Amino acid sequence: MFQIKLGGGKTAEVEESMYWHTTSHILAQAVKRIFPEAKLAIGPAIENGFYYDFDVEKPFSEGDLAKLEDEMKKIIKEDEPLERFELPRDEAIKLMKEKEEPYKVELIEDLPEGEVISFYKQRDFTDLCRGPHLPSTGYVKAVKLLTSSGAYWRGDEHNKMLQRIYGISFPKASQLEEYLNMLEEAKKRDHRKLGKELDLFFFDETAPGMAYWMPKGFKMMNILIDFWRKEHEKRGYMEFSGPQLNSSELWKTSGHWDHYKEDMFVLTDSDGKEQALKPMNCPNAIKIFASKLRSYKDLPLRFNDIDVIHRNEKSGQLNGLFRVRMFRQDDAHNFITEEQIGEEIKDIIEIAKHLYGVFGLDFKITLSTRPEDYMGELEVWNKAESDLKAVLDEICGVGEYDINEGDGAFYGPKIDIQMKDCLGRKWQMGTVQLDFQLPQRFHLHYIDSNGDKKVPVLVHRAIFGSFDRFIGIITEHFAGAFPTWIAPVQVKVMAISDNQLEYAKDVVKKLQAKGIRVELDDRQEKIGYKIREAQLQKIPYMLILGEKEVESQKVGVRSRKDGDIGAMEIDEFIAKIEDEVENYVR
Repeated sequence: MFQIKLGGGKTAEVEESMYWHTTSHILAQAVKRIFPEAKLAIGPAIENGFYYDFDVEKPFSEGDLAKLEDEMKKIIKEDEPLERFELPRDEAIKLMKEKEEPYKVELIEDLPEGEVISFYKQRDFTDLCRGPHLPSTGYVKAVKLLTSSGAYWRGDEHNKMLQRIYGISFPKASQLEEYLNMLEEAKKRDHRKLGKELDLFFFDETAPGMAYWMPKGFKMMNILIDFWRKEHEKRGYMEFSGPQLNSSELWKTSGHWDHYKEDMFVLTDSDGKEQALKPMNCPNAIKIFASKLRSYKDLPLRFNDIDVIHRNEKSGQLNGLFRVRMFRQDDAHNFITEEQIGEEIKDIIEIAKHLYGVFGLDFKITLSTRPEDYMGELEVWNKAESDLKAVLDEICGVGEYDINEGDGAFYGPKIDIQMKDCLGRKWQMGTVQLDFQLPQRFHLHYIDSNGDKKVPVLVHRAIFGSFDRFIGIITEHFAGAFPTWIAPVQVKVMAISDNQLEYAKDVVKKLQAKGIRVELDDRQEKIGYKIREAQLQKIPYMLILGEKEVESQKVGVRSRKDGDIGAMEIDEFIAKIEDEVENYVR
């Protein structure tokens, strides 16, 4: 929420989305003043700021953005009221045709019959919009246009490429300055940049949206997976693996074919049958459950898997490790009785608290309810939502979690876990989805205490979201300076001269024997250069070995975090590393 000043010294709180949506209209008005031939597309508020898409002859330059920003400031100073009015469909289409706005005409024509068609006007500018908005342009105090890029109309690569301008605004100049400083820091922490510099991963045009994991990056991936496995095995989860390719019949039964086919990689096998690379693991987990007769005594049954999955994301939406076409999901599917819903959800939230806590990440919970294209009976949906609300009221407290109406999965409501990093940025992370539909569609059952068949409840859950994406997030969270326990290289050993090289090799062997990830820098370079290189690689510890260390059979320890620590016994240093690993020290 933003606090804005009203007349008479009064203040009021407004939604950030309303503030940013109003600013997008100010941007559109500025564009129409400077580029009268520009055609307007859409300009929504987004998570951090707003954007507006325009059909123009050529891309916007940095100079164009500066001119537009100056014009926006003039419009803000004019303090023009935003006036809402409604029109019947025919009149609305006529108005937009008169203004030569074909994209607005298309949007109106796609609205359902009976939909209220509203506009907002500010002096010489009128835009199709549902609203709401600030009372006038003068309420926007500090604005900055950030970038421009190409964007397909309606996100479809078959449509025309438009030009999108991103911006941000705040009620105070100090808030804008703070945000811009955060953006500068975020640029330094960009996981795509650090991924290359630290030799972790990279992307290549021959495989869009699919990362190449370098040995160091894949080592991190496996450490994270081992950590995840260990924590889940403690809690009774059983890992399985399923096929990468499944018949379309499986996806038709699950409902994904009708609801998700456009995002799947579909192909035809040698027998002419349709197959699809799996975009999620739930149907495979269901097959594992259905492979044998189950009793109520077996429940809860918790199956987890880390199989690679594929999603046919649009090229314009790909974004490093944050939005990819191939990834490893930290997936689990828990089969439970209705009576076990409360305890199972509590257990999952406790796992999330622990896993995020290890990385020093805070999170907030949101309940997402029935979407418009839901599958199944309304009564079942109402029960599922009621069950989740009851659990969250107990775990979080009544009113202490958000409700996102209409954003559930097509087969059931879900709990979304939103995480905040060290820069205050919010990330959609894990999800817990309560599903009464798929067990019915696949005719699943277990035998209850009376010997009768009963349908289990299925809980879909992921906590990291995906291992790939989570590594991208913690790369930015830690700015590449990973805690010792997950760092791909924990120690760099370096001799001051060749006279200490044999001792350095002995030290490396002792560390390796204890499972410590260590590298020897035996290059013919000055020690200062080697130290700077190790610092740039953000390695937690450096062992610097000179004549004194050889004579005393000790190691000179330099910490990434604390600088020079001094001489230590080798066993003492090993114990220090083992303690940091065992206790997940950050």
